[in-house]
Amino acid sequence: MSASAVHSLWTTAAGAADPIAKIDAPKIEYGQLSPTLIVVGAAIVGVLVEAFVPRKHRYYAQLFVSVVALAAAFAAVVALAADGYGTTKARIAAMGAIAVDGPALFLQGTILLAALVGLFTFAERRLDPETHGNRVDSFAAQAASVPGSDSEKAAVKAGFTTTEVFPLLLFAVAGMLVFPSANDLLTLFIALEVFSLPLYLLCALARRKRLMSQEAAVKYFLLGAFASAFTLFGIALLYGYAGSVSYATISQVVDGTVKNVNPALADTMGNDALLLIGTAMIVMGLLFKVGAVPFHMWTPDVYQGAPTPVTGFMAAATKVAAFGALLRVLYVVLPGLRWDWRPVMWGVAIITMLGGAIVAITQTDIKRLLAYSSIAHAGFILAGVIATTPDGVSSVLFYLAAYSFVTIGAFAVVTLVRDAGGEATHLSKWAGLGRRSPLVAAVFAVFLLAFAGIPLTSGFAGKFAVFKAAAEGGAAPLVVVGVISSAIAAFFYIRVIVLMFFSEPRPEGPTVAVPSPLTMTAIGVGVAVTLVLGVAPQYFLDLANQAGVFVR
Repeated sequence: MSASAVHSLWTTAAGAADPIAKIDAPKIEYGQLSPTLIVVGAAIVGVLVEAFVPRKHRYYAQLFVSVVALAAAFAAVVALAADGYGTTKARIAAMGAIAVDGPALFLQGTILLAALVGLFTFAERRLDPETHGNRVDSFAAQAASVPGSDSEKAAVKAGFTTTEVFPLLLFAVAGMLVFPSANDLLTLFIALEVFSLPLYLLCALARRKRLMSQEAAVKYFLLGAFASAFTLFGIALLYGYAGSVSYATISQVVDGTVKNVNPALADTMGNDALLLIGTAMIVMGLLFKVGAVPFHMWTPDVYQGAPTPVTGFMAAATKVAAFGALLRVLYVVLPGLRWDWRPVMWGVAIITMLGGAIVAITQTDIKRLLAYSSIAHAGFILAGVIATTPDGVSSVLFYLAAYSFVTIGAFAVVTLVRDAGGEATHLSKWAGLGRRSPLVAAVFAVFLLAFAGIPLTSGFAGKFAVFKAAAEGGAAPLVVVGVISSAIAAFFYIRVIVLMFFSEPRPEGPTVAVPSPLTMTAIGVGVAVTLVLGVAPQYFLDLANQAGVFVR
């Protein structure tokens, strides 16, 4: 293009009516976005607390701010649902960026409750013996100091604690609230980053076994960065295909019902290669977050190395957020592509269920065992995703709610079993635990039975709902594989129960620390939810049914 042509373009643009006047002010529905805004606001307050509150008061200030924020955000979700935003008034808010509908509100409520219960395990300060007269939590005294260095010893001696974990938790929760309700691909990506980055940091902050913890964080960060890059590249390809990042527009282009085509994009719009490769890359990024095989490599290492309260929170809340986003992408953006993505998802679900269950049998570390168990559960939930029916959505919502509390409760119990080196996570050390402290072993047995899907636990109700939806959605062979995987998985859960109750306790075995009311509350909520959803699941299944309709 010649210089004069470029110049004439500039002058034409400048000569047009004042361009600033044409940009409309954004319309933001603050009330409908209030759950997320409350959490973000509290996270910023938490950063200010770190900056201005004296060190000895920070822990209580942060705990207060975090609990109030999560409770208030949950109240806001309940208020929106009561006002009909989950059913009749479901809409797209924030200029098309966020969906306020049943699945979004149900998943946000689950994430907030799981975060609140997880927060109690973060705040626990009675499990480790006091060091230099100070109570300590699960997190490094000073995250910036090199493990084993003089500065770390000085920080421990001075009684420092990393209270930054509370605002980090809140930032992660804020990202997780947006992730399942995002209604365009850029919002989805930004939410993904907002909740991933705090988790990378939290994984590196263990007080004991710090090198292992930092290794876990680096693995998670590198693999997470790969997954984010895949997602972003997929977003770029889908934008090239549809000329928009909005879910509704992409869906219309896939169905061929789009009205006004941008002439600049008319050539690429029919290019199915862009659509298929872009979809594959975005789904790959979401399956990474879910921990599905073959994108699960990070899960066992990160679960084992991260501080146990972080592992519990991450295992519960990240799964809820990621499955919510996956459901929305597959059901809202790509229903017209169902015949292409369903066979692939069949394959992923089968290898995830079988892979997680079979590899878990060989594990000797309780946290790694729970990690592989969570991979198998991702496969079970994918069976509900594949159903592509309204029952499929509601069964996945119910399973996620049931699973998240069992997980946090199970990891909270793991924090209690200790020896001189901190948590005793090797399975051999759990031998005879049922004779030493019957109550703790019994509670852990309840969680394991729920994971195994034994009747009268929430795990059974969730699995039954998911498999029923899959069978009705035409995926009966998948249900057969699921039942076989459940049987394999039941073997290693029962093995741990047998080890705890029917083995002789070792004289030098671990002790069970007496927790503060915070961890007791977390474990108590886990047991209560497990039994209530197992014995009387109908009310919650109905709730998930009502919430199972996506706004388009």
